[in-house]
Amino acid sequence: MPNIRHTPAAPTHTLALAAGERIDAHRHDDHQIVYAGSGVLAVTTDAGTWFAPGTRALWVPARTVHAHRAYGHLDLHTLGLPVGDNPLRLDAPTVLTVSPLLRELILAYTRDPADTGPERRRLRAVLLDQLRASPQQPVQLPSPTDPRLAAVCDLLHHDPADPRTLAALGAHTHTGERTLSRLFRSELGMTFPQWRTQLRLYHALKMLADDTSVTTVARRCGWSSTSAFIDVFRRAYGCTPGAHHRLG
Repeated sequence: MPNIRHTPAAPTHTLALAAGERIDAHRHDDHQIVYAGSGVLAVTTDAGTWFAPGTRALWVPARTVHAHRAYGHLDLHTLGLPVGDNPLRLDAPTVLTVSPLLRELILAYTRDPADTGPERRRLRAVLLDQLRASPQQPVQLPSPTDPRLAAVCDLLHHDPADPRTLAALGAHTHTGERTLSRLFRSELGMTFPQWRTQLRLYHALKMLADDTSVTTVARRCGWSSTSAFIDVFRRAYGCTPGAHHRLG
């Protein structure tokens, strides 16, 4: 791919990004853990977009071309691991649950990357132990390649509250419901309702990062009520939208 920056060593550091700021496509020879201490981080690869609020971190395998975007003010914490050090045995980008303990370990370890003392080595060992125990989460918005599927996905990206059924969306884009249903499963690995829920959560996280009220987010993203939105958000991220906002 042209114009892909290659930084062999994945840095371990903290970096402040303003709302809307981007880090263009690049790759490392190391694995990397990426965590947003505040705001919401979106990481995009050829396979789609992963999004990580403060209760989630992202595992980016070595040599994966990826780009970052900040929603809200972002305190970005990145942790590089040698290619032979893969405590999770993962070979694809994966979202991980960040417990309160793991959060504090990441913040502490990335605060002073120049430190090479024995305390830091012990901190790293505990951090890796916590990573091994971190549950994986399906917080991804995969990207379609089939133009028929892309046309439907574009409609919902433009208006995540669009209430139309898959049949109605298919009629609008001149594609049958059965064909679209098959494409959602074969290309994106999920059903249409599952993908739409992920899409709405993705847009909800972006709106919350911009200080939009929970009630407004629920309405703009197509939930039938604020309580329904809160319930789905809690099941997806382990906290309410209000608690997520305070965490950021």
